[in-house]
Amino acid sequence: MEDNIGSDDGSIKEQDRLLPIANVGRIMKQILPPNAKISKEAKETMQECVSEFIGFVTGEASEKCRKERRKTVNGDDICWAMETLGFDNYAGPLRRYLHRYRDLEGDKANQDRQ
Repeated sequence: MEDNIGSDDGSIKEQDRLLPIANVGRIMKQILPPNAKISKEAKETMQECVSEFIGFVTGEASEKCRKERRKTVNGDDICWAMETLGFDNYAGPLRRYLHRYRDLEGDKANQDRQ
């Protein structure tokens, strides 16, 4: 039996709501020593956790946008949601990264125009 969320009309398959396991494994390997091995079970567990976390934070940000009658969730909304949900230790660095990213993208756009 296929694990679906919702009904057949517009439902989301379980595998479609999860981050690709290869990407999760690659991120996990970056922090481990080169000779470390990661079990399939560990990758699947982390895949579930990070996918659930992303959905949790995005849902909070989406609710904020809905209340403000906006259709697009942006990086600031995600930072706000992280702070609102008590992830202040992560929201600050994420906000700094977002500003740095925007600065670099702005610089790149300016160079493309010249």
